[in-house]
Amino acid sequence: MQHLRHKQPRATRREVLAGAAIFALATGLPMPASAAGEAPSPRIALLLKTVAQIVIPRSDTPGAGDVGVGAFLPLAFAHGLEGTREPWRGAAAPGLLRADGSLRHDLWLDQELNRRAGRDFLALPPAQQAKIVAQLDAEAFPAGPPPSAPSPWVAIKALILTGYYTSEAGASKELQYNLIPGRWDADIPLKPGARAYSSDWTAVEFG
Repeated sequence: MQHLRHKQPRATRREVLAGAAIFALATGLPMPASAAGEAPSPRIALLLKTVAQIVIPRSDTPGAGDVGVGAFLPLAFAHGLEGTREPWRGAAAPGLLRADGSLRHDLWLDQELNRRAGRDFLALPPAQQAKIVAQLDAEAFPAGPPPSAPSPWVAIKALILTGYYTSEAGASKELQYNLIPGRWDADIPLKPGARAYSSDWTAVEFG
């Protein structure tokens, strides 16, 4: 029986590099220099690792900062995952825009957290850092109608979750891993302490 072939659209260089970034994080392989994106300063690198760890802290499994999500974020931002290279249409952001008009989400996060802290966010005790990030999150994801202009935090948080759940620890330890499902089960009894399956992305909330 002859199989029909559908012409697939060619992936852009940015899409290929973005996929390589996720693959490198998941496998632990180093990224090639050409895909290194915008190398963050030591301060920004520490900030991203700290915030990732606050979003997904260490429990009986590693936290997001532990598995390298902080290093994944600059690659994701540079290559436009979650729309992070689209022209910025929010409030004025002097000094935070690239030449193409997109927002530097890492620099925005540093500025925003320092503003809320009233000082250097990284100098605060962990409990205060977590409280500030929780406030930022609550405002970005309100209980009522979503804001007309989404906060940059929406994309940042989505990428933290993407980075974590495509890492080895996130996909095989935080989630249950079933390499080859033997059958389709429409309803699976939920037991205390049960985890979502890493093959079921509908079970991973991105908000």
